[in-house]
Amino acid sequence: MRFVLGAVAGVFAGAPHKATGSSFYWALRLMPSERREAMFRIYAFCREVDDIADGPLDVAIKRVRLDQWRSGVESLYNAQEPDECVLGLKAVVETYHLDKADFLDVIDGMQSDAHDSVRIADEAAFDVYLDRVASAVGRLSNKVFTINGPAAESLAHHLGRALQITNILRDLYEDAERNRLYLPLSVLRAQGIYPDQPDAVLAHERLPDVLNPLAAQAQDHYDQARVALLHLDRSKTRPARIMLGVYERMLRHLQRRGLARADVKVSLGRFEKIGLVLRYGLFE
Repeated sequence: MRFVLGAVAGVFAGAPHKATGSSFYWALRLMPSERREAMFRIYAFCREVDDIADGPLDVAIKRVRLDQWRSGVESLYNAQEPDECVLGLKAVVETYHLDKADFLDVIDGMQSDAHDSVRIADEAAFDVYLDRVASAVGRLSNKVFTINGPAAESLAHHLGRALQITNILRDLYEDAERNRLYLPLSVLRAQGIYPDQPDAVLAHERLPDVLNPLAAQAQDHYDQARVALLHLDRSKTRPARIMLGVYERMLRHLQRRGLARADVKVSLGRFEKIGLVLRYGLFE
């Protein structure tokens, strides 16, 4: 599962050109240069640990690699010299007072993906997963956007969850091919879907009864994120508004296609993305 802001894949410490095809890259281009560079470094960290979780390495090696990143993050917050892997984050952490817990949450979320198969037991575990792989990134972003308070907290909570649920609905087939199923087993059971093999779940006639409420949940999170944005400085939240617009449009496309038709790929066209970036980044 690609975590929600994997749109900046390949970006690391001064190499943002590698992500010029992503809507989020162009969202960041609207930020002041210092904050933009800070965001690139944060998302480079996220991309690095996400690549470990999604890569072909043995599970035991993935665990070791993620533990190395965990130790690296710890080194940023004590008196010792930071580990080499996190040197690019040192100035960002110090300038924007980023919370260690949010970095560790991201790593813990990737740890959930670093297995030969992925299953999520229930809605509580699902919400923890969403918080770690998405909303934690939002909390880090808030510090760089220099927004705080209840509205900022609400934005990170709701927008992160909305985006990641949309990702899950978009990537059902791709995840199934990797023996990953992010739909909570308790929700599947409640709808009479008892197999836990992804291909069997995707072929089940009751699957829409699971996916439609999940899409509605995502939409509610988008709506709550939009309310939060009303109380935040517009000039500081352009990237968040662009991501909301782009991913909410993706959700609409998925619904029009049919949420259960997971084998039919859905994507936004280049000009559609450009239009959304202009609309939400400059005019709304």
